[in-house]
Amino acid sequence: MSATISVNPGASAISRQLPIAKAINEGLRAAMTANDRVILMGEDIGPLGGVFRVTDKLQAEFGSARVLDTPLAESGIVGSAIGLAMRGYRPVVEIQFDGFIFPAFNQIVSQLAKITSRHDGKIQMPVVIRVPYGGHIGAIEHHQESPEAYFAHTPGLRVVAPSTANDAYWMIQQAIESPDPVLFFEPKAKYWQKGDVNFDEPATDLHTTRVARTGTDCTVVGYGAMVTTLMQAAEVAEAEGTSIEVVDLRSISPIDFEPLLGSVRKTGRLVVAQEASGNASVGSEIAAYVAEHAFYSLQAPVLRASGYDVPFPPAHLEGVFLPDADRVLEAVDRTMHY
Repeated sequence: MSATISVNPGASAISRQLPIAKAINEGLRAAMTANDRVILMGEDIGPLGGVFRVTDKLQAEFGSARVLDTPLAESGIVGSAIGLAMRGYRPVVEIQFDGFIFPAFNQIVSQLAKITSRHDGKIQMPVVIRVPYGGHIGAIEHHQESPEAYFAHTPGLRVVAPSTANDAYWMIQQAIESPDPVLFFEPKAKYWQKGDVNFDEPATDLHTTRVARTGTDCTVVGYGAMVTTLMQAAEVAEAEGTSIEVVDLRSISPIDFEPLLGSVRKTGRLVVAQEASGNASVGSEIAAYVAEHAFYSLQAPVLRASGYDVPFPPAHLEGVFLPDADRVLEAVDRTMHY
C-alpha cells in the first residue's frame, strides 16, 4: 500500500477523532486490507486484541491465519517473522511490553538488522516490531522502560515513535511498506489520547521531523509521549513570557536533523527531553550533533532533561524518575539565563 493517497482538489478531507491506540488499529486494518501478505503476530493479540486492545477485532475480520496468537517466546516470535519475511510476507510483531523485547534482542540485532547487508541487498526484511514503551502507567519494572537507544545504535534498523493519532495511523502503514525492519515504539501512556486523524491527507515521510509548535526563544525537542509534555511546558512558559518552539523528532533512526537545526539557528537554545536514561542515549546523540553542526548559533550549552541513570524504579517513584513539564522548564530557565 502506498503511504500517499491522492486527494481531489477541493474535496473535503475525511477525518475523525481517534485515540492513538485506535488509530494504530485502523492503520493495521488498512495495511492488511491493501496487502494480503501483511500478517500480525504476538502474545494475546487475537481474540483478546492485545493487552492494550490495539489489535481489537482484527482476528475476527482477517482470520487466525493472518492474526496469530503466539507462545510467550519473543525470540521465537521474531525468528519466525524473519523466516516469513524471507518468504515474501510482511510480518508485524507485537512485543507485549517494552522490557519483554530483550529475549529477542539477539534475533533483532544479530539477524534481522544484518540479513539484507549480509546478502548484498538480495534479501529484504520488511518486518515491523511494535513496542509499547515508556512510563506513566503505574506498572512494575520491564513494563515502563524506554529501550529505543539500543536499536537506534544498530545499523540496519529503522526506529520511529509517533506522538499523535494522525502520525500513528500513517506511520504504521509506512513502516509496513518499508523494505527494511522498523522498530515502531508506541507511547502506551498516550494510547487513549485523542487527536484528529485525516484519512485523505497524504502522509509526510516516515523519517521527517516536524515542528509541533513555533516559538522564538528556545527550542525543545522530544519524541513519542514526551511531545505532549513539551507542549504542556510550552504553554506554561508562554504564560510566563517565554516563547518555546517544540520539535517532534518522530524518527529516532534515521534522524531528520535539518528542521531541528533550523529551529536552533533561530532560537539559539536547545533542550532535549526523553523518558529514557540520559547516558549514551538518543538525547546524547542529538546534543552532540547540534553542537557539531550549529555551534555558532548556540547562545547557551545544549541541556537535557531525561530519566535518571538508574533502573526503572517501583511505580510509586515513577513521577520522580520521569521528566515532567517542571523539569523541562527548569532546563529552559537555565539555558535562558546562561
